[in-house]
Amino acid sequence: MTATQLGSALGGRYRLDAVIGRGGMSTVYRAFDTVLERPVAIKLMHREIASDSDQLERFRREARAVARLSHPHIVTVVDAGEEPEESGEGGTPYIVLEYVQGETLKELVRRGGPLDIAEAVAYAIEIARALGAAHEQLIVHRDVKPQNVLVSEEGTAKITDFGIARTLTEQGLTLDGRVLGTTDYVSPEQALGQPVTPQSDIYSLGVVLYEMLTGVVPFTGETPVSVAMRHVREDVPDVRLARPEVSAATAAVVDRMTAKDLGRRYPDVPALLVDLEEALTVEAARAGQATGEVTTVLRSLPGPARRRLPLRLRHPVRWLALLAFVGGAVALGLILAAGHTHGGTGVASGIDSSPGLEPVSLAANAAHDYNPFGNEPEHPRQVANVVDGDPNTVWSTEHYLDDTLAGKPGTGFYLDAAPGLRARAIEIQSPSPGFYAAIYASNRFDGGLPYGAPESLAERGWQTVGAARRVGQRTTLSLDSGGRSYRYYLVWITRLPPARESAEISDVTLFQ
Repeated sequence: MTATQLGSALGGRYRLDAVIGRGGMSTVYRAFDTVLERPVAIKLMHREIASDSDQLERFRREARAVARLSHPHIVTVVDAGEEPEESGEGGTPYIVLEYVQGETLKELVRRGGPLDIAEAVAYAIEIARALGAAHEQLIVHRDVKPQNVLVSEEGTAKITDFGIARTLTEQGLTLDGRVLGTTDYVSPEQALGQPVTPQSDIYSLGVVLYEMLTGVVPFTGETPVSVAMRHVREDVPDVRLARPEVSAATAAVVDRMTAKDLGRRYPDVPALLVDLEEALTVEAARAGQATGEVTTVLRSLPGPARRRLPLRLRHPVRWLALLAFVGGAVALGLILAAGHTHGGTGVASGIDSSPGLEPVSLAANAAHDYNPFGNEPEHPRQVANVVDGDPNTVWSTEHYLDDTLAGKPGTGFYLDAAPGLRARAIEIQSPSPGFYAAIYASNRFDGGLPYGAPESLAERGWQTVGAARRVGQRTTLSLDSGGRSYRYYLVWITRLPPARESAEISDVTLFQ
C-alpha cells in the first residue's frame, strides 16, 4: 500500500484519504470508516519491512499493548488487521486508531513558543495520568516525546505511538545495548542500554515539561549519541535559568523528574502527580486566572489540592455568580433610583454570548430523543434536561457494550427551534467528555418511519451543518447552514467516550 493508492479501502472498510505522518516502520493516514461513518487514523506498516519477523512482531505488539489501554488521554485503538498482498502471500499489517483533529505538542511549541506555565503543567498532568494507566498494565512507553502527544482542537492532550512500548514481563526484541527512543528525551538508563522502567518514562516526561516551559530541549549536540551522553553525564539545567517566572514548586518537580539518581527520581506516577497537582495550584494562583485546559485539569484535582486554590479558581461558577449578584444588586439599585424597571431576557443563566453570537432561548419541551436506527427510545424522560439550564441534570444515551453503539451509525436528540432560526453555533456541556457528535438540521424530517428502518439520515430529511467532532466538557461547534433557517437541530452522537458505556449531556445552547 502506497500513497499512490489513496482512495482505496483497507479491509474493504477504511478509505485512505491523506498521508499525515511517516516513520521508520509505518505510514500514518487520515482515513474514513465507511461502515460507522467517522474519521480514523490508520498506521500501515511499510511493505518492505513487513517480512522482518522482529519488526512485524513489534508492530503487532503495539496493537496488543494499546488495545489493553483505555484512558481519556491515550489515543484509542479501534481495530487492527492485515491487508493481503496481490500475490496472495502474506500481508501488510495495519492498526486503526482514534483520529484526533489538532496538532502535536511539538508543533504547538514550535508554532507559539513556550507555553503558559500553568498550561504546561496541566498538560504534564494529563500525560502523566495516561502513562500511569499504561504502567498499571505493566506497559512502559519508552518513547515519550512531544511528537507523540496530540493536542485536540479542544485542547486535550493524548499520548500515542506505543510502537516501541514493552511490557515489563516480556523479553525485548532488540539487540543488547541498542538505544530505542528519541535521544532528545531519552533517560540515562535507556541511553546506556540498561533496563527500562516506569521511572524512564517519568524522566522523558520531565524533559518534555522542560521544553513546554522554555521552548527548547535541555541538551543539543552534533549527533544523537552526543545528546544521549549529555543525558547520561549532565544534569538538566534549572528551568528558572531560562524562565525565571516559573515557581520554585514547578522547578523542583522538573528537577526531581529528571534526576540521574533513580533513588532521587520519582518512584512512580502517583508520587509524581501529587507534586504536579500541587505545582498547578501554585501556578494558577500566581496567574490569578485559569483558562482552557488548565480549567479542565483544575476541576479534576482531588479535594486536598483544590482546597489550596483561591475561591475564584476553586469554584469559578459560584464566584462569578457572586460577582453577578453583587453587580446585579448595584445595577438594580441604580435603576430603581432612576425610577426605571428592567425585564428579563428569557435566556438560561450561566450562558455567555461570544462576540457576534447571541444565545437562543428554547421552550422547556424543545428537546426530543432520536434513535431511528435502534429498537427503542433513548431516555425520553431525561431529554428535557439538556435545555433546562441546570448543569447538574443530564440526559444520557442507553448503555452499550462498546463505543460503536452496537453497530448503529449514531443516536441522539433534536431541538425544536420553532418557528426556525439560522443557527451559527451550538455549545454542548458534558460531564462525560470524549464522545463524538455531528450536528444536522431539517425543516421537515420523517420521524414517523419505524425504528430500525434502513433509511439514512439524509433520506430522513436531515442536512449536515456541523461535522463530527470530539466533545469536551464544554465545547462550541460552528455551524454552516448555508444561509438557511431551520426549525430542527439534531445532536447526533457517533461514538461514545473511551471506556464508557454511555454519553451524557447536561446542557445545549444554540447561538444565532
